[in-house]
Amino acid sequence: MPINLPRPRALAQRLRNRARVEPEEVEEFLDTHTAEWQSLAEANPHDAADILEELDVEAATDLLSDLNVSDAAGILNEMRPELSVDLLEELSPARIPRLISAMDADMAADLLGQLDDRDRHQILAELEPEISHDLIALLQHAPDSAGGLMTTDVAVLQVGLTAGEATERLRQLHDQINDLSYVYVVDHRRHLVGVVSFRDLVFARPGVGLEETMVEHPVSVRPETDREEVSELAQRYGLFGLPVVDHSGVLLGMVTHEAVVESVRAEASEDFAAAMGAGPEETVFTSVTRAAAMRLPWMVINLVMALVVAFVIERQSSVINDIGPILAALMPVVALMGGNAGAQSLAVVIRSMAIDGLAPSRAGKVLLNQVAIGLINSVPIGLLAGIVGYVFGGTFRFGLTMGVATTANLVIGTLSGTAIPLVLRRMGFDPALASNIFLTLVTDVVGFGGFLVVATLLLP
Repeated sequence: MPINLPRPRALAQRLRNRARVEPEEVEEFLDTHTAEWQSLAEANPHDAADILEELDVEAATDLLSDLNVSDAAGILNEMRPELSVDLLEELSPARIPRLISAMDADMAADLLGQLDDRDRHQILAELEPEISHDLIALLQHAPDSAGGLMTTDVAVLQVGLTAGEATERLRQLHDQINDLSYVYVVDHRRHLVGVVSFRDLVFARPGVGLEETMVEHPVSVRPETDREEVSELAQRYGLFGLPVVDHSGVLLGMVTHEAVVESVRAEASEDFAAAMGAGPEETVFTSVTRAAAMRLPWMVINLVMALVVAFVIERQSSVINDIGPILAALMPVVALMGGNAGAQSLAVVIRSMAIDGLAPSRAGKVLLNQVAIGLINSVPIGLLAGIVGYVFGGTFRFGLTMGVATTANLVIGTLSGTAIPLVLRRMGFDPALASNIFLTLVTDVVGFGGFLVVATLLLP
């Protein structure tokens, strides 16, 4: 493969892009250019992780085995746990504990959480007691909680130090801690008493005490705090990280900026999956049986709702018999327009709930705004639908039927797409919980049934 790039970063980008198209070609190149691969892995572990994720497990395992423990652990830190666990299972058993020990504690805990209980306990038993203890503590927390997101590698200083003493202490910690954006100040019992940014600490006069530089009573979260609340707090206060404390205020760790960003992405994808009726925790790497079990209940609900729509249509069988072909052709159009309008409002509302919060006090205004949008759009769409109905049906009444039905379903669809997530939240459920399924029921019932009712009233 003609890749002659001296810089590891440029080489990494070329290989990463090429691996998505021709993974075998990239595998062959790396097998024959071991020095380049080792240099790339050391300089750009994130890009190296992206490359391995595009290769098959056997090839990725061989390449990972060619690296020293530190570089291999750095790559595993950057890989998705669902994929890195496949590599771990193919590696030499003697190498696995060394890799886990070299990884960031939070990343190692995520990886171990993907293993079955037997393999996890076996690996933990082979680790040094201190490392094993920290990982077990992290594994006790739910993956979508602050405890599951946090890292225990935190810059901590004792209250009572001067800025000069604190800076010297941080120099000693530099090789042990990756994130020095915030330095947390604790008392002799490790209770969190303040936070100081690394920048403020560097520019403070050496003799000034930490108490004069730090911000007292910083925003913090408990280990059980949901990642959605963690993300909201970080965005609201513009924080690069959040300290995690227990019920008595003892500092346990921190949720880093990287973890906050990842939690926002995970929450958004979870809401999208839930809105479509898939399991909120399901990914493409979820086991077949578990994924099927999470989807099945919503499929049953969907079937029941489809039967409701069928019942509504069956009740209007006399109208269908009179003008069957034309109605059969145009009914789906009415239902589709209402569904599209509702889906637009549904997406906007769920996104606002996830990102902006959308306080309950503003729900009424949001509902009115969305309905107004539906009314405005329903006029031109209703007129166009009426013209279509006139062309297909050949009479003014048929055009009027099509226009009225489309206009009504578009407005009702917009109203439903806005109201369904608001109602679900008011009832204490996840607003994204299969909202699309309920919306489809409403727009199909109104689209099919409403069209037939209007046809019964207006057509001879």
